[in-house]
Amino acid sequence: QVQLVESGGGLVQPGGSLTLSCAASRSIASFYDVGWYRQAPGEQREFVAKLRGGTMEYGGSTGGRFEISRDIAKNTVDLQMSNLSPDDTAVYYCYGRISPDSSGYWGQGTQVTVSS
Repeated sequence: QVQLVESGGGLVQPGGSLTLSCAASRSIASFYDVGWYRQAPGEQREFVAKLRGGTMEYGGSTGGRFEISRDIAKNTVDLQMSNLSPDDTAVYYCYGRISPDSSGYWGQGTQVTVSS
């Protein structure tokens, strides 16, 4: 069983920055792909960003403001978010797949609130 644990969420003012981290119970390098989704109240879960090998992919809502990276030493996948707006308020979930045919694993989520 793979466990993913998110951290780094919190309250930030509009225009501010925040970095989320996702720690895995197995080597991050062993994942087929790993990344982030988010879900705002009353909305469907939305794709944010993912890493597959050396390739990064971003959802349309990030607008070039988010950057996903992998820290091999810490065994985490990080999401650096900048120029945040209230529309970015959501629970952010880490996910990862061991193979393209697997259903994937999810973390419990971390709340990000952008408000003045």
